[in-house]
Amino acid sequence: MFPEAEVSAFSVFLLGLSLGLTACAVTCMPFIGTWVLGRGESLGGAFRDTASFLGGRLVAYAFLGGIAGAMGEWFVKELASGTGNAAIGLVAIFSAGWLAWPAPTSRACGLKSKLSGLSPFLLGVALTLIPCAPLATLLATSAAGGSVERGALLGLVFGLGALMTPMLVLIPMLANFGRHLRQGRGWIVPWVRGAAAVTLLILGKSRLDSLDDGIFPALLGLFVLVVFWAYYRHSKIKSTFPIVTISIEKLASNSQ
Repeated sequence: MFPEAEVSAFSVFLLGLSLGLTACAVTCMPFIGTWVLGRGESLGGAFRDTASFLGGRLVAYAFLGGIAGAMGEWFVKELASGTGNAAIGLVAIFSAGWLAWPAPTSRACGLKSKLSGLSPFLLGVALTLIPCAPLATLLATSAAGGSVERGALLGLVFGLGALMTPMLVLIPMLANFGRHLRQGRGWIVPWVRGAAAVTLLILGKSRLDSLDDGIFPALLGLFVLVVFWAYYRHSKIKSTFPIVTISIEKLASNSQ
């Protein structure tokens, strides 16, 4: 930990840079890489996802720094006790559910149309909670300062350094690969999304292993029920339209 008197914005920026160029990409890419590969967005969509994911990380670092400045060492110890892994696991399972959800049609409305535009902002927020030495140093330094404003500023500067990461290039590349994989192969779309969902589910489970053993089976059961219900509703709506069309045609012919 830095002694408070020696802390400068530049030293904190270098600390974040050391994270962004090394451990950050290694630990985050399995999550965000799987997401964008399964999503298969256009190049513009890939850059939006990249900005949303990294923006979530920047906001979260500033927020964490501010909380550490307000709550002190208690917050640092609480975060190190497994809270971060729990948040990452839950968001990963939620992201898996989004990928496994039936792709929206042109008639989609309500919850399905809203979910179709989901961004990885929350995934970026959750993945700031990965326990690592640079993050622990940032939080300890913010806690030693005893100021919400100073802690948030240190977190923001740290986050700006952490944004200098190979993920700026790797995320759009994976998204572009996923898009080209789908071109002319409509049949492969549900398989790619399904494989990505299973991968995120496994990654989420690995993070929840530190919690009570009964939590993941319960979440898995809920996940399966929700996905099966979504596909049931999806197939029921699709099969309803031809029946409605035939009924309207019959009524029109009878009236003539």
